[in-house]
Amino acid sequence: MARVFLFLIFCCHSLTLFSQGYELKFKVEGLADTTFLLGNFFGESTYVKDTAKANSKGEFTFAGNETLEEGMYFLVLNKMRLFDFVVGKDQKFTISTTHPDYIPRMIVSGDIDNELFLKDMLFNADRNKEARPFVQIVQDSLASEEAKKEARSELDKISAKVDEHINEVLGSYPESVLATIMKANQQLEIPDPPTTKNGKEVSEWQYRYYRERYWNSFDLGNPILLRLSRPIYKKKVEEYLDKLIVPDPDSVNTAISKMVETAKGDLNTYKYLVWTTTIKYQSPEIMGLDKVFVYLYDTYFASGEMDYWANDQLKKNLKERADQLRSSLIGMPAPNLIMQDQHLQKKELYSLTNNYTVIYFYDPDCGHCKKETPKLREFHEATKYDVGIFSVSADTSIIKMSDYIATMNIGKWTNVNGPRTYTVNYQKVYDATTTPTIYVLNKDKEIIAKKISAARIEEFIGQYERVTEARKNQN
Repeated sequence: MARVFLFLIFCCHSLTLFSQGYELKFKVEGLADTTFLLGNFFGESTYVKDTAKANSKGEFTFAGNETLEEGMYFLVLNKMRLFDFVVGKDQKFTISTTHPDYIPRMIVSGDIDNELFLKDMLFNADRNKEARPFVQIVQDSLASEEAKKEARSELDKISAKVDEHINEVLGSYPESVLATIMKANQQLEIPDPPTTKNGKEVSEWQYRYYRERYWNSFDLGNPILLRLSRPIYKKKVEEYLDKLIVPDPDSVNTAISKMVETAKGDLNTYKYLVWTTTIKYQSPEIMGLDKVFVYLYDTYFASGEMDYWANDQLKKNLKERADQLRSSLIGMPAPNLIMQDQHLQKKELYSLTNNYTVIYFYDPDCGHCKKETPKLREFHEATKYDVGIFSVSADTSIIKMSDYIATMNIGKWTNVNGPRTYTVNYQKVYDATTTPTIYVLNKDKEIIAKKISAARIEEFIGQYERVTEARKNQN
């Protein structure tokens, strides 16, 4: 009895081992005795997963002991992408076709995922062909309105066919790779907003409706969505953060944290979402959102959460950037700068007593600086606000600095040489690795603006004072 039991265990174990891995058989008539590559998508990139040599009949097999990641793959010959297919849970199948009409002549056996995927490609090709003449009429400036109306009606009918096709796949094969792709690409229909008693539409109702249901058909924890021919995952994340979340650090941090909780269901989506958002906010377009980068570094890299893939050098680079930004975030006290001026005299940032201080990092040889400096001088001469300028040359040369001061007629500013410092290297405490870079400080030497152009300073200070006054009145 014991021997029978052990034999059954062995058989089951052997069957499990046998079922693991992948075996993708292909036959491409017209392409014999050549080498094919198995390619896969990931995010915005493509990779080579395997190679196989075709025999004289154009038959070849990709095989391996470990299962492939589910998603879209493609066949490559001589650096050309021949056609796409999918890999789902069943990783032993056969695809036969003929060069060069790969899709119309394709036959799939042994895999429902690719049968569905092929039918979908053929269906879409037929619908595109059916719609083409009507699209041409709609786009034809010489076509009559009646003709365009009829064409739009026909396009609506075709669109209804597409919707019916999608609903059929989602209803009959909800766990298929195709269903995952279809759901991820579905557009949310937004109803008309309700009205108040006086007949006015409820303010921002549609925006809130869309934001609350944005992720209904898109699973951030599904790794299939990382392996598609279009980088839909990244596009979906960036659209949400850019268009539906208020662009202030706390709101963005909260939104990302909620997204990550879903993405943590899979290590690949967890890694991808954290890394994509980290890169996005390393040098953000909107002022103040660099605080998001610091938050992401502290939460996911410094904490060790990303240690399963992030190496020491990457974490070191991220730490340096985070520490640089951490010292010069909006609302933080500006790190003091003590440097020598053109006469080798000590000058200190905190010695300026103006209501506002502009720190101007420039390089005497920088072309953009030569355009920005006169604009900053014009602002300083015309502003109605009490502003002092602490001008920092990035070049070690006192001669170049002195010539620049004279040429640009900025002798009234506090001009110092950045490398000749009594404190730390300013690039370690200010995000000023590129020139020109402008920071604006209030009377308490708190950073209220950064990476702002000279042309915007006057308007910004005016807005800052109005907001500050409004807050005082509220309290």
